Amino acid sequence: MSINLTKEQKQALAKKYGKDEKDTGSSAVQIAMLTQKIGELTEHLKSNKKDFATKRGLLMMVGKRKRLLSYVKTQNLDEYRSLIKKLKIRG
Repeated sequence: MSINLTKEQKQALAKKYGKDEKDTGSSAVQIAMLTQKIGELTEHLKSNKKDFATKRGLLMMVGKRKRLLSYVKTQNLDEYRSLIKKLKIRG
């Protein structure tokens, strides 16, 4: 299991959610990357229930994603709505 995303995964996410494959810093791409990591850690924690260090890391990532989403929401509401629809988060 790899918590860190590979270069190819990052480029694919950047291409899909950002301007180009080098755009890894925009909020939308950061949210997409965090969502990918959160999914992987959630699967890991299903089989390793007592891995509390990973659970803490997961909770910190969820908090960071929440802060980034609220920032995107204040800047551009349409982008926020399309982003949560694409990533299938929030219900």
